[in-house]
Amino acid sequence: MTAPETETRGVRPAPPRRTEWRTQAPVVAAVAAGGALGATARYALTLAWPAPPGHFPWATFWTNVSGCAAMGVLMVLVTDVWAAHRLLRPFLGTGVLGGYTTFSTYAVDIRRLTGAGRPGSALLCLAATLCAALAAVWLASAATRRVLAGRQRR
Repeated sequence: MTAPETETRGVRPAPPRRTEWRTQAPVVAAVAAGGALGATARYALTLAWPAPPGHFPWATFWTNVSGCAAMGVLMVLVTDVWAAHRLLRPFLGTGVLGGYTTFSTYAVDIRRLTGAGRPGSALLCLAATLCAALAAVWLASAATRRVLAGRQRR
């Protein structure tokens, strides 16, 4: 059957599909732009608060903890409060906060501490960062939900 025959019988041809790249390009661009901002902020913190060799990497620790707390707040807001634009989560969550939190640097810091003969500090860094980051995301999301519930009662 040709296209004119199909149209005359009342069946319309399917609209042309957008290619996968055209659909995903805005998401990739949002993640890249957000990642650049987040990574720049993280790098600025490590320059402002450098860890001497063999010492606990406080800048990395607090970057990861604060980024996880921000992720907890963000996820509550975009899932429970806002009718968020489809690029907001990729930009802020994956991009900015993904670039800001730096678990690859966390792994490098653990390796550096171990290489400097500080296995106890490396283990402390490993466990403390993981526990504090998980606690931060949970506490921040719970606190955000509580604040929002209090506002709704008023």
